[in-house]
Amino acid sequence: MNSRLCICFAALLTFLALAMAACHRAPSYAALPPGSVVLAFGDSVTFGIGAAGEENYPSQLVSISGWQVANRGVPGDTAEEATARIAEALDVTQPKLVIVEIGGNDFLRRHPEAQIKEDIRSILKTVKQAGVPVALVATPRFSLLGATLGALPDAALYAELAKEEGVLLVPDVFAEVLSDPSLKSDQIHPNAAGYRKLAEGIAASLVKSGLLAKR
Repeated sequence: MNSRLCICFAALLTFLALAMAACHRAPSYAALPPGSVVLAFGDSVTFGIGAAGEENYPSQLVSISGWQVANRGVPGDTAEEATARIAEALDVTQPKLVIVEIGGNDFLRRHPEAQIKEDIRSILKTVKQAGVPVALVATPRFSLLGATLGALPDAALYAELAKEEGVLLVPDVFAEVLSDPSLKSDQIHPNAAGYRKLAEGIAASLVKSGLLAKR
């Protein structure tokens, strides 16, 4: 291989590496102004089971962000059930951002992971088709051993979905909350301090993406 060909080949490899890095880079956005309507969409963790009414994570996110956060958490909801109500929730609230936290009940009911992934994908696609940015909160796959040892990792499907659908991922924070007994009201729900940590972790990811201005 002559020197000119080597240079061209090296340049091509560099271009491909940069292109792949760009494809895997988390999306970035313009900051939403104070007062913007944000939809918190999910299950009992979004609803706030385990804490008083104003201690759920959407309410705590209000004080952090200055946004209006509409809480559409439904206790016991699965990802499959949630696909039937996301369109109406978008229509009613007209949000500038949707935060999706769902899947824990699916794991507890031992739904196939492939099904859970596609149900959550359907929710993400509905939001994206409405032209609204979406942040996906990674949920841990609950296990008694992991909870006992204080080590509940995110289920892999959330990072996969975030990459495949080009949405913002909020990693680790929910798993960290459920791995810490001092932050839980029971094995699957945070307490007030846990919801505060969850809200702060979500806010940190939103700041990093540009959606939330530093305050």
